[in-house]
Amino acid sequence: MALKVSAPLAAEIAIGSIGRGYDISEDLRLKYCKGESKDSRLIEFVENAGREIVLPDGIMIPKVSKLIKCDKGERTRFRSDVLNFQQMSEQFNQEINLTGKIPSGLFNAMFEFSGCWQKDAANTKTLAFDGVFITLYTVALEKSQLVLRDHVKKAVPSSWEPVALARFIEIFGTHIIVGVKMGGKDVIYVKQRHSSSLQHADVQKRLKEMADKRFLDGNGQNGMASEQVYQNEKFEIREQRLRFADSTSSSYKHEDIFSICKRRGGSDSRHLSHNEWLQTVQLEPDVISMSFIPITSLLNGVPGSGFLSHAINLYLRYKPPIEELHQFLEFQLPRQWAPVFSELPLGPQWKQQGTASLQFSLMGPKLYVNTSPVDVGKRPVTGLRLYLEGKRSNRLAIHLQHLSSLPKIFELKDDPSGNFRQESFDRKYYEKVQWKNFSHVCTAPVESDEDLSIVTGAQLQVENHGFKNILFLRLRFSTVLGAMAVKHPEWDGSPGLAPKSGLISTLLSHHFTTVQKPPPRPADET
Repeated sequence: MALKVSAPLAAEIAIGSIGRGYDISEDLRLKYCKGESKDSRLIEFVENAGREIVLPDGIMIPKVSKLIKCDKGERTRFRSDVLNFQQMSEQFNQEINLTGKIPSGLFNAMFEFSGCWQKDAANTKTLAFDGVFITLYTVALEKSQLVLRDHVKKAVPSSWEPVALARFIEIFGTHIIVGVKMGGKDVIYVKQRHSSSLQHADVQKRLKEMADKRFLDGNGQNGMASEQVYQNEKFEIREQRLRFADSTSSSYKHEDIFSICKRRGGSDSRHLSHNEWLQTVQLEPDVISMSFIPITSLLNGVPGSGFLSHAINLYLRYKPPIEELHQFLEFQLPRQWAPVFSELPLGPQWKQQGTASLQFSLMGPKLYVNTSPVDVGKRPVTGLRLYLEGKRSNRLAIHLQHLSSLPKIFELKDDPSGNFRQESFDRKYYEKVQWKNFSHVCTAPVESDEDLSIVTGAQLQVENHGFKNILFLRLRFSTVLGAMAVKHPEWDGSPGLAPKSGLISTLLSHHFTTVQKPPPRPADET
């Protein structure tokens, strides 16, 4: 809930926010402006040429810079199209003068998304909204040549310094406020899950019915709503399942569609009808929209501006907590694969009949295995892949993706018990790839005894067990010094794989026995 202030004070705060920094990963709230007052503005202002402006309801604000203009607003009813996640995110961005499709804090707050936009997008089929928007006035910068203040330019790190970059974003934000709309809005936001079978036209129709019931009187006019409609409505309920009771079709009754009713500005009372709430907006206005420009757009020629732009883009895309941003940036180093392409053998390097191999069926071809260890030194491994080497692409090898250097906050030492340990595993982990009496793959988890260990090397090995060859994955571990383990429940498990099967056996079985079907895209789900 926003901190309520009087209309004159709200106007002063809104005008004072112009030119200040803002982190657009946050919801739009005046309290989230960077700095404590208008003295915290990031751009040069000529304050001695101020004048008095008069806002609606006779509110007078003295000593307002001539760079700031004030316009009267309007009252509108707006219903969006039914759009997918990216389209709606882009529409919200355009409203606040942003480019691209990465969700803003406003978008996440209105639709109550988690902020992890990849997951939110995957779980969302369509979005729509219908609402009444009352803009009492707009304050904005005149279009002119904007110049950053010197102390802002001097705070830009000249190189990739994660701590300094994170400190800049925390102090100054990602963008500069150049416009603020004050007033109120009463909006119904709708989210449709992939399990819902409703078509776009049906979603639009149902949204219109809800919105008309909320915003219009019995004559179809924006006026006093009946007390009966609103007497039991709880506007503070953030999300509720819509049960479309249509006597002519039962398919609408239990659709996976959710509505969110939100108000900004005006009274916070839960029990006011829409028309009653309208009467309170002028007394307690709040910010309903802003417009921004990127800080980096004013940094042409400033050393290090490219590093800052990259850091801001990463921050807005992945949205790590601001207090952890410096650690996040520490790991945004270039990645490379080991072995590098120039080290791969392009022709026969040895007689293949003398090397380790696997065979999955009686008449099937042999798959040779490169058992050379891959060691990346004291650099964290960030990924692995199975690769078919050789002129005939019939030699299986493991490649490791790793950071090009060790992050400064890291210190590693070799794990004395983690140097490609050759553990023995229970036979229950030996899984066939195709035929039972031929080669198997060990699917046992490969783990270190130390919670603070990370992978710094890998090796494939083939061992003979009776009449069968078994493929094993061996890992080399290094221990992180001066750290503690943080585990998040969402990181557990391997999504997309069966609980029993391991990564290697899954890849091998799909490559040599069947054509792997790609996972369904969100749009394909019903």
